[in-house]
Amino acid sequence: MSPSGLLTEDPVVVAAGARLLSDALADQAVPVTDTDFHPPLSGADGSDSAGRLVRVLADPRRAAANAEATRRVLAVRPRLVDVRPAGEALGLEPGSFLHAGPPVDWDGASGPLRGALMGAMVFEGLADTPEDAEERLRRGAADLEPCHHRGAVGPMAGVVSPSMWVFELADPDTGRRSWCSLNEGLGAVLRYGAYGPDVMDRLRWMTRVLGPLLRGAVRAHGPIDIGAILAQMLQMGDEGHNRNRSGTLMLLRALLPDLLSGGAPSSDIADVADFIGGNDHFFLNLAMPAGKLMMDAARGIPGSTAVVAMARNGTEFGIQVSGCGDRWFTAPALTPEGLFLGSFGPDDANPDIGDSTITETCGIGGFAMAAAPAIVRFVGGDASFALRTSRSMYEITLTENPAFQLPILDFRGAPTGIDVTRVVRTGILPQINTGMAGRLPGTGQVGAGLVNPPAECFTAALSALAEEAPPLPQSV
Repeated sequence: MSPSGLLTEDPVVVAAGARLLSDALADQAVPVTDTDFHPPLSGADGSDSAGRLVRVLADPRRAAANAEATRRVLAVRPRLVDVRPAGEALGLEPGSFLHAGPPVDWDGASGPLRGALMGAMVFEGLADTPEDAEERLRRGAADLEPCHHRGAVGPMAGVVSPSMWVFELADPDTGRRSWCSLNEGLGAVLRYGAYGPDVMDRLRWMTRVLGPLLRGAVRAHGPIDIGAILAQMLQMGDEGHNRNRSGTLMLLRALLPDLLSGGAPSSDIADVADFIGGNDHFFLNLAMPAGKLMMDAARGIPGSTAVVAMARNGTEFGIQVSGCGDRWFTAPALTPEGLFLGSFGPDDANPDIGDSTITETCGIGGFAMAAAPAIVRFVGGDASFALRTSRSMYEITLTENPAFQLPILDFRGAPTGIDVTRVVRTGILPQINTGMAGRLPGTGQVGAGLVNPPAECFTAALSALAEEAPPLPQSV
């Protein structure tokens, strides 16, 4: 209300916190809108975060640093440029395996991560049986490293071994690259911790047929604009994490002519087309490295409070923040709640696992659920929940991505760039929609659902940011 309207227009009153004021106004027939009030999230030890929050908010570097972080993220143009064996693309040596989430060793590994490592040992010929692999892993026969430390991301257990093939994405302006394994499908697959004969047969076919044919098609086609496909997906009812149906078919449409003209046996081409077309999640493994490429652009900016990675290894959830280098802030992972396959139930589910939260980190997935009402039934929500979720994510993000538009919100850009200070200040945690892996090695997928990161990750990151912030000005 303008000052000149104070005496001529009806007042507009918004009240927060205790209802004493709003009740008094309502008793006087004054319209008033109540808003929720949350004190800042407490630290893991129960300490008050308010002082640390003030320290970070007063950091004179923060505004410019976050503006630069968001500028870099929005400037990335992810392109699919190649498909290669992981050993060649990532420099993986025999006996070295990448995994999802923050660092973890065999003793701390969750059931699905253990199952995936056991299967990868057999797949690489380093063990004869899963039991043999388990014994060798227990004795330290393998080197484990997070995918994020090599510029890669892996769905669910995220295990990548040297013989597996990976998508390679690049940003043409900076030349930076990111990688992700090829999607195996749903159910009993390695990324969900399954390692049975069918899993091994599928992995061997992917290495022998799928990877080489995709490499030939991508090289013949030239760079494919993955960012443009993601933007179209949001217009077509996908959100890029649990629903990738239109993206998968757009990718197949782009590659099919080059697959057909590559000279491979027609039976192999038919198998590849059938495998991709029958797997609605195939594009997830391209959405993830696209998000990785975007968020890596924002790393290493002193004073920035932007979250550049969220990832979980099935034991811990971890985040990384632009202004804190490569440091992980971790807390025990929570277990998703949602819908279960077949006879599986909550007792069968492992805590949250996978690097696929990079999609939420860059503004799609759970943040863009309003664009994908069909997905909410799969993860146990409803359409109104999807709308509320996307709207609430704007309260904890730094910007909107004009390329990723949500039609049902009048084509508003997707909420992008999680801000640690906004999460701690509001108490609103990022929303993730995800698959659920069985807690026992060898089980595979048991369902899909919704989960949040543990709040402790954000309060710990805030403490680190406060320690690195310049001292507050002294009062005179």
